[in-house]
Formats: sequence, C-alpha cells, structure tokens
Amino acid sequence: MNSTKTYIENRKNILSIYFTAEYPTKGSTQEMIRSLAQSGVDMIEIGIPFSDPLADGPVIQKSSKIALENGFMLKNLFNDMKAVYQEVKIPLVLMGYFNTVLAFGIENFLKQCKAVNIDTVILPDLPPEVYEKQYQQLFKKYEVAPVFLITPQTPLERLNYINNLSNAFIYAVADTSITGSKSGFSDKQVAYFKRIKQYSFKVPVIVGFGISDKETYTEACHYAHGVIIGSAFINAIDQTKNLNKSVKQFIQFIKN
Repeated sequence: MNSTKTYIENRKNILSIYFTAEYPTKGSTQEMIRSLAQSGVDMIEIGIPFSDPLADGPVIQKSSKIALENGFMLKNLFNDMKAVYQEVKIPLVLMGYFNTVLAFGIENFLKQCKAVNIDTVILPDLPPEVYEKQYQQLFKKYEVAPVFLITPQTPLERLNYINNLSNAFIYAVADTSITGSKSGFSDKQVAYFKRIKQYSFKVPVIVGFGISDKETYTEACHYAHGVIIGSAFINAIDQTKNLNKSVKQFIQFIKN
C-alpha cells in the first residue's frame, strides 16, 4: 500500500506546499523541509528545477532559474533528503520533468527515491500511456507511484484510464492555464470540482493551480482531499531574511 495515499485518505483538508529545491538561497533545501514540517502542513512537494518548465507560471519559472544558478544538482537533493527524511513524519513528494529523470537515469532515480522513503512522484510530462508500456514495472519494483494530472477538459474515458493506473493520488488541475495565483474560482471551475467529487476515484484527489489564500483553500477542500499551493508560497518567501518565520506566517495565513 502506498503510504502517501493512506496518509491522505485518513485526513481531511490536506495542505500540501510546493517549493523549488535550492531556493530561495543556495543550501536552503533542508531548512525549508524542516520549517514546513514544523509549521503544520500535511505534505511537502519538492520541486526539481528545470530550465524549461512548461506547465509552470512566471513565479515558479523564476524560482527554477535561481535554483539552477544556485548550483542545483539532483544528486545533492537526494543527499539533502537523506539528512532530513527520518525526522519528517509527513509525506514528501518529488515533482519534476521527465527529461531530468532520464538524464539522471530512471532506475537510479527510483532507487534513490526508495532510499529516502519517497513513494510518490509527479512527472507532468510523462504520459500515462508511456508510463504503462515502458516504465510501470520499474516503478513498481521500487514501490514508487507516479501522479497523473487531470483538467476540466479531461474526457470521461481518459479519466477512467488515469484512475485505474493511479496508486497514490490524482492531481486535479483547477485551471487549464499555467500555475500562478488567481483570486477565487469561476463558476466553470466550481462545476468541474463538483464533477470530480461525484466521480468514484480509487485514490484521493488533490487540487492545484490557482490556490492562493484561505478562501480558495477552504473552497477547494469541499470537493477534494486537499490542495497544493506553489506560486503563492514562493512569492511569500521571495527575498525573505528569516525563512522559518516567513514559512510559519504563510501557513498561518492559509490555515487560520
């Protein structure tokens, strides 16, 4: 059983925070994980910086650029994870682009994930069909589950396919544009959330894209197991002089 899936299923109103590794400053990844874990978040999504992050808006693109300038290397991220993962009692999820994983070596990547208790990864540019035909057995060997994305335009047949292939959670994209903070949800988005809630998924559903405050967090949680917040959080820690304080203030802003 995927422990991240079990953890999410047993809780309500999951708050998952995305941050880019090696951002905002060089060497800050371990501090960020510890600060988030102590601040009351339910899950941490660690972004692997990439030079051409197609689904990400300007805020996350900028954080990726800075992280790469700070000397990010995937092997160093796994070293950071080795230093902290036994302290952290909430799920840690890696999010990145498949080219980075291919360059690192897929089996090496999965082996390193298993070594630091990562059982869930989000690779938005890995098509479910390619995963199923070429990589599923390798992922299963190392007990790592990929997360697939659905959008308001995902047809029912594909929804069924993704549901059957999923073993961790499903990432419901709240907006078909790039990531980034927006104010409130449109009627179309609410109708989409209602469709998600009525569908019998075998795994939990987490909503992302456009969650930026307590209002959007609370509303999205009415229809799903929880949310992922990325751009709004990265904006909150940009230029901070006290990372731990800024992290806690942002989580309080969302939760309280």
